[in-house]
Amino acid sequence: MAVPKSRTSKSRKNKRRSHDGLALPARAKCAQCGEAKPPHRVCRECGYYAGALRIEIAEEA
Repeated sequence: MAVPKSRTSKSRKNKRRSHDGLALPARAKCAQCGEAKPPHRVCRECGYYAGALRIEIAEEA
Protein backbone atom coordinates (compact mmCIF):
# COMPACT_ATOMS: atom_id res chain seq x y z
CA MET A 1 0.00 0.00 0.00
CA ALA A 2 1.38 3.44 -0.93
CA VAL A 3 2.22 5.68 2.01
CA PRO A 4 3.53 9.26 1.69
CA LYS A 5 7.15 9.54 2.83
CA SER A 6 6.54 12.98 4.32
CA ARG A 7 3.68 15.34 4.96
CA THR A 8 2.63 17.71 2.13
CA SER A 9 3.38 21.26 3.26
CA LYS A 10 0.72 24.00 3.19
CA SER A 11 2.74 25.84 0.57
CA ARG A 12 2.95 22.85 -1.77
CA LYS A 13 -0.74 22.02 -1.28
CA ASN A 14 -1.82 25.62 -1.99
CA LYS A 15 0.35 25.87 -5.11
CA ARG A 16 -1.38 22.78 -6.47
CA ARG A 17 -4.79 24.37 -5.82
CA SER A 18 -3.92 27.78 -7.26
CA HIS A 19 -6.18 27.37 -10.34
CA ASP A 20 -9.29 26.60 -8.24
CA GLY A 21 -10.05 30.23 -7.35
CA LEU A 22 -13.27 31.89 -8.48
CA ALA A 23 -13.12 34.27 -11.44
CA LEU A 24 -15.18 37.45 -11.62
CA PRO A 25 -17.93 37.47 -14.25
CA ALA A 26 -17.09 39.28 -17.48
CA ARG A 27 -18.46 42.83 -17.79
CA ALA A 28 -18.76 45.12 -20.81
CA LYS A 29 -19.71 48.77 -21.00
CA CYS A 30 -23.00 49.60 -22.74
CA ALA A 31 -22.29 51.80 -25.76
CA GLN A 32 -25.57 53.66 -25.29
CA CYS A 33 -25.68 54.50 -21.56
CA GLY A 34 -22.26 53.41 -20.25
CA GLU A 35 -23.62 50.97 -17.62
CA ALA A 36 -21.75 47.73 -16.92
CA LYS A 37 -23.53 44.72 -18.41
CA PRO A 38 -22.74 41.12 -19.37
CA PRO A 39 -21.25 40.94 -22.88
CA HIS A 40 -23.58 39.95 -25.74
CA ARG A 41 -26.70 40.77 -23.70
CA VAL A 42 -29.33 43.51 -23.88
CA CYS A 43 -28.60 46.32 -21.43
CA ARG A 44 -30.98 46.20 -18.44
CA GLU A 45 -30.77 49.97 -17.96
CA CYS A 46 -31.60 51.26 -21.44
CA GLY A 47 -32.76 48.20 -23.44
CA TYR A 48 -30.23 48.68 -26.26
CA TYR A 49 -28.10 45.99 -27.91
CA ALA A 50 -25.78 46.49 -30.91
CA GLY A 51 -26.88 50.12 -31.29
CA ALA A 52 -30.60 49.37 -31.60
CA LEU A 53 -33.46 49.44 -29.09
CA ARG A 54 -34.40 45.81 -28.43
CA ILE A 55 -36.72 46.04 -25.40
CA GLU A 56 -38.69 48.84 -23.80
CA ILE A 57 -37.61 49.52 -20.23
CA ALA A 58 -40.41 50.82 -17.99
CA GLU A 59 -39.38 53.90 -16.02
CA GLU A 60 -40.05 53.55 -12.30
CA ALA A 61 -41.37 56.60 -10.51
